[in-house]
Formats: sequence, structure tokens, C-alpha cells
Amino acid sequence: MTSGATSRSLAGAAWLSAGALPRLLGVLDSNGEEARVVGGAVRNALLGIAIHEIDVATTAVPDEVVKRVTAAGFKPVPTGIAHGTVTVVIDKHPFEVTTLRQDVETYGRHAKVAFGRDWKADAERRDFTINALSATRDGAVYDYVGGLDDLAARRVRFIGDPAKRIAEDYLRILRFFRFHAAYGTSDHPDAEGIAACIAGREGLGQLSRERLRMELMKLVVGTHAVPTLISMTDAGLTLRVLGGISCLGSFENMAKAEAAIGAPPDPVRRLGALGVAVAEDAERLWQKLRLTNNEHERLASMAEGWRRISPVFGEPAARALLYRLKGERYTDRVLLAWARSQGSASDTDWHALATLPQHWSAPAFPLKAADFIKRGVEKGQALGAALAAAEAAWIAAGFPSDTAAIDRIANDAIQWQRA
Repeated sequence: MTSGATSRSLAGAAWLSAGALPRLLGVLDSNGEEARVVGGAVRNALLGIAIHEIDVATTAVPDEVVKRVTAAGFKPVPTGIAHGTVTVVIDKHPFEVTTLRQDVETYGRHAKVAFGRDWKADAERRDFTINALSATRDGAVYDYVGGLDDLAARRVRFIGDPAKRIAEDYLRILRFFRFHAAYGTSDHPDAEGIAACIAGREGLGQLSRERLRMELMKLVVGTHAVPTLISMTDAGLTLRVLGGISCLGSFENMAKAEAAIGAPPDPVRRLGALGVAVAEDAERLWQKLRLTNNEHERLASMAEGWRRISPVFGEPAARALLYRLKGERYTDRVLLAWARSQGSASDTDWHALATLPQHWSAPAFPLKAADFIKRGVEKGQALGAALAAAEAAWIAAGFPSDTAAIDRIANDAIQWQRA
């Protein structure tokens, strides 16, 4: 094992010393084999931010991993065993366990690897220095590639030759910017890294739409997403990813509007602010990124209606809109309209419009088909027309709930339909 020990320590950290993880490490880090926590969990722990998943690397080959964890009563799942990865489930908590590897041959996403026992070689095959840190079960931190210095400087830097790292997997172009948005500073990304991303940009065309979507959705909600996207646009990369316009101003304003109303960053909403002005944009992004149906429908809804929204229309109109769209899509449209308006993030009228769902819940339409059938309306087109007319009148009247008003609306709708 090549030494990479540092003076940093995570000893005593609750996530490392309690729960299922120490049980897993105890099984794998014994009897001639080593095991460590690697990657994002170590990075986030050192930064003092939330740890979302814990990955483990080990010198034990996959068959030995399966043998040991099975004997311990854990559940092994061979999710990527050909490349050395076994998912180990302990008390319903999954851990991805991967045998140390060294690239023998690389050709894009698909690398030919050999299992090994060299922690330094395994670290050097990873993407960025801040993702190549590892920690033993007693909390000792190992760094073979300068990750701690880069972490302290909040600098995202490729390991070794950036061009080589990118050629191994062109998704690393987007990952470079995504990690900068999340862990870098508001300053420009690493210049050598940007140059390599520009040089390798043709490789983005080789990537699946699903992988592009996954990285972009994470990028747009990063802490420093705004300056990062500016850097991407300056490098000519957002056009290749989105296939169309980049509305950086409205994207920045969307982030401010979300913060103003206390809403968490929403990737679909932010994608709409960045790349959707008209309906055709929503269709293009649906195809370009293979968005889910719900994501596509949200973008289409934003494109269809944001121009017609303004605080000057008053709260009755806002309530009618909220009733028709429900909470999420109402907020999508209003925030996009706000982001593209002349209103600042502190505009009280826009704030009141955007926060309407927080203090008013749209009631359910109180009339049903049976109410009209009782009044002599026959099933079919006439019944549908009466229901639609009554609902429109009920909305226009301000959503009354008293029986007399509702009866009057129903009777008027029938008279209108028969006229």
C-alpha cells in the first residue's frame, strides 16, 4: 500500500462509528483484507455537510466480499460484479462495495479493469481530486492526489491529465461543472479543466440522454449554479447540452425568487427558467434530455402560461389560477413570470402572488353530475356543458360554499345550457 496518510481525522464521527457501517467495515477490514469509506462521504464529512450515500472500497475481490457479508447475515446484491461492485444491504440500508481497481484499457464509458490492492492506483483512476479521498474505520484520512488542498480551496480539479480523464468518460465534462456548482466557489472553475472540457466537447454527443439529464438536473440546483452556468455558456457548452437558448438572467432571477419565498431549489423549475420561453422549447428539452412525462408536462405548462401572469390582475384571478393548476404548477408559472418580469426579488406584490398557496387552499368544486341529473339534465353533452358552466360561475363568484349560492349557480347553469 502506497502511503497517503494525512493528519486529518474523522475519528469519533457518528456516521462512521455507529449503525450499520462499522459492522460492514468490521467484516471487510480484517483477515488480510482492507476496507475504507471512499469518495463523497469523506468529502462531505470533511466539509461538514450532509452525507447522502456511503461507498466502500476494499482489497477483497467480489467473490470474497459476497462470501464474507453472507456469512455475517447481510444481503449481497451483484449490481456490478463484473466491474467489482456488490451492493450490500444491512438493515435495509444499501452500501456500494467496490474492489480496488486499476484501468487496463479505457474506451469511453466502458473501461477494462483489473482488480488490485493498491489504494493509490485506485485513487488515481477517479475523476476529481476531492472525490478520491478515503477514510479507514478508525477515521484516518488518506489523500494520494492533493484532494485535501483542493477541498480547502473549494477547487474542483481533474486527477492527472484532464483530457485523459474526460476521454475515459465524456460525462465528466458535465460532472466537472456540476461539482463546481456544488462544491466550488463562485469564482471561475479551474482553467485547465475548462480548456479540456472545451477540447472534448464533441464527446458529449456520445452520451445517452438519460445521463445528460441526470447531471444537468443536479447541476442546476447547485449552490453556485448561476456563475457555473455562465462559465459553461462562455465555453459554448450549454448550447450543446440544451440544443437551444440559455436564459441566464431568468435562471438567476428564478434562484432569487425561490429563496425569497423559502422554496427549495427545484430542478425542473430551474430548467424551465434556463431553457424554456415557448412551447417548442419544452418539446425540444423533453426529447434532448429524455425527461420524464411529469417533467415534460411541467415545462409545457410553464411555457404555455407564464406571460399571462401578473400581480396587477389581483388575488381573485390568482385564486382562479391556483384552482385550475394546483400548487406545483401554479408556483412554476408564477415564479417563471416573476423571474422574467421587472420585479425585484423583494417585490411585495410578486411575493404575495407566489406565496398564495401557503395561505389559501383551493376548495373542491361542490357540484357533481348527480346534482344536475336530479334537476332533470340528461347524461351526455348537456350534462358536461352544465357542469362546466357551473364551475366557471362558481370560480367567478369567488368559490362560495353556502348552499343557497351553490343552488343558484347550478340552476343558472341549467338555464344557460337550455337557452
